[in-house]
Formats: sequence, structure tokens, C-alpha cells
Amino acid sequence: MLRQLRLTGDPAADKILNDDPFALLTGMLLDQQFAMEHAFAGPWKLATRMDGFDLRRIAGTDLDAFIELCVTKPAIHRYGGSMGRRVHELAHHILDHYDGETTGLWTAGRPKPDAAEVLKRLKALPGFGEQKSRIFLALLGKQRGVQPKSWREVAGPYGDRGSRRSIADVVDSKTLAEVRAFKKAAKAAIE
Repeated sequence: MLRQLRLTGDPAADKILNDDPFALLTGMLLDQQFAMEHAFAGPWKLATRMDGFDLRRIAGTDLDAFIELCVTKPAIHRYGGSMGRRVHELAHHILDHYDGETTGLWTAGRPKPDAAEVLKRLKALPGFGEQKSRIFLALLGKQRGVQPKSWREVAGPYGDRGSRRSIADVVDSKTLAEVRAFKKAAKAAIE
């Protein structure tokens, strides 16, 4: 099932996420220590500064010049410089390992990769650890129709039906508020 993504609250920012898998991957990269909807709006901010969002153009831009685009207000992240460096590295990784095709993360190879392989590939990305990789796998499965064998199990609790744990569960402003409440309660339980 391919669902229209509504992650940012801004139709223009969401359109880029719907149209470009690398933009969606970049939004996931930026989703740490920053409000979810703002993280996923990062690709749109870059698109407005680069006359479009393009993985090859990002990789081909001088690193210092790219970082300057990332820190220009409003910055793509509260840590715009370090996250800009990661976005640049991510673009190079996709070029080097998947010939510039982000979808290769979940389609490249024969037979098609199962969920464990997709998770392994996600964890190999710059800036992606275990949790971020599982959340992105759940986002692909729940909202993009990318459902490799055993994806729910491999995604762990992020793959649960009806959960409100992460960006994978955000489909509108109501579910965004529910995810935010879940995260707040989880953080309070730890403290």
C-alpha cells in the first residue's frame, strides 16, 4: 500500500518526500534531537536553496558549500553543520553502493532482499543506527508499500499495527500528536 506521506504538515515539503526516496531517507537521517516534522522538512529547505532536490547534485557540491546551504537560516537541523556533512556522506554512499538509486537499498539483488538484509543495508548508512534503521523499515512497510519478507518482525515494535511510536505511524496531525505523546511518556518513564 502506497500512502501519501503527510509527515511535515506542509504539502510542498511532503511532496518532495513522496516523489524522491532519497529525500525520505534524508528526512529520516535528520530525525534525531529535532522535531520530527522539521527533520522531514529538511529536504524541502535544501530544494529551495539548490533549485530542486537531487542526490547527484548534493554529492557533487563542494562539502563546505553544501554545509553552508544546510546552516543557512532556517537551518535544516539544529546541528545544521554536522547533519549537512552526514547528508553529503549519505548521498555519496547511495552513489557508491547503489549507483545513485536509493530504492536499491530494498530492491537490489537476486533474489530481492528480505527484511533482515534491508535492515543490514540501512544500518550501514552514515548516521543510521539500529533504532533509526528499524523505524525507517517500518515507515517503508507501513506507508510506502515496501514490505520485504518478515518486515514487521524485523522492524520490531515499530512494525506493530496500530502503534504510535515513531514517524512510521504519522499520517496526519492527530497521529503526530499521538506519537509525540508516546515519546514524551517513554522519556518520562526513563527519568
